[in-house]
Amino acid sequence: MRWRGRAQSRNVVDRRGRRAAGAIGGGSILLVLLYMLLGGDPTALLGGGGPSAPPTGQHAADQREFVGVVLADTEDVWHALFRQSGATYREPKLVLFTGSVASACGSASSAVGPFYCPADEQVYIDMDFFEDLQRRLDAGGDFTQAYVIAHEVGHHVQHLLGTSGRVQAQRQRLSETEGNRLSVRLELQADCFAGVWAHQTQRQKQVLEAGDIEEALNAAAAIGDDRLQRRSGGQVVPDSFTHGTSAQRAEWFRRGYESGNPAACDTFESLGLR
Repeated sequence: MRWRGRAQSRNVVDRRGRRAAGAIGGGSILLVLLYMLLGGDPTALLGGGGPSAPPTGQHAADQREFVGVVLADTEDVWHALFRQSGATYREPKLVLFTGSVASACGSASSAVGPFYCPADEQVYIDMDFFEDLQRRLDAGGDFTQAYVIAHEVGHHVQHLLGTSGRVQAQRQRLSETEGNRLSVRLELQADCFAGVWAHQTQRQKQVLEAGDIEEALNAAAAIGDDRLQRRSGGQVVPDSFTHGTSAQRAEWFRRGYESGNPAACDTFESLGLR
C-alpha cells in the first residue's frame, strides 16, 4: 500500500506507554482472539495489570504515520458515502496504546485485540497486535493492518447508522446461540464495509500495490472462528461463532471490495434488521 507522505488524520490519539488503571495484564493475544478478535467486548476483561514501555524511535513514528494515513482514507470515503445518502459522517478518534487502556467501555489490555467503543466513538489499537498476528497466524503486511483499521471503523459506521444498537437490543431478547448469529452478521458487515473502503480508496487515490487485496483476504480468512478454534486444538463449534467462518469473512470483504457500495453489505436482509 502506498502510504508514505500522504495526508494524515488529525484524529489519532497516541497514548502509547501510559498505563490504564484497572486493566488486565498482557497474556497471549491469540488466546483471546479465539473469542473476541476484532469487535469483542473489552468490558469482559477487567482486572489488574502493569505498565508497558512506550515505543520510541523511527518505528513508532512510522506506525503513527501509517495509522494516520489509513484513518484519513476512511474519513474521506465515509464522508463522501454519507453525503450521497443525505447524511453527515462523524469522525471517530483512533487511540494507540501499549499494554492497557481505559475507554468508556471499560479498561482493557492488549490481549483484547483492536476494538471499537461506541460509548466514546473511539477505535483502540495496540500496534504490537499486528506483529503477533503475523507471527502466530501468518497474516502480515501493511494492508492487513489497514484492513483491521477499516473493519473497526466499519463498526463506527454501524454505530452511526443505528445498526449496532438495534442488534444489541435484539440480542437481549434471544438465546446465546441466536445472539451469536446476530454478532456474526454484524462482524461480516464490518468486513464488507472494510472492502468498500478499499474499493473507494483505490478508485480515488490509486494506492494499492500488487498483493494488497490478497493480504486482506488472507487476514480475513486467518481470523475466522472455525480456523481459530481448530488452531486452539479444540472442536469447531458453530453455535459459538461470533465473527464468522474464514470463508464468510473473506467473502464479505470481497463483496465490499468488488462493489464499492455499502448497500451490498446487507448481512441482515433476511432478518429485516437494517
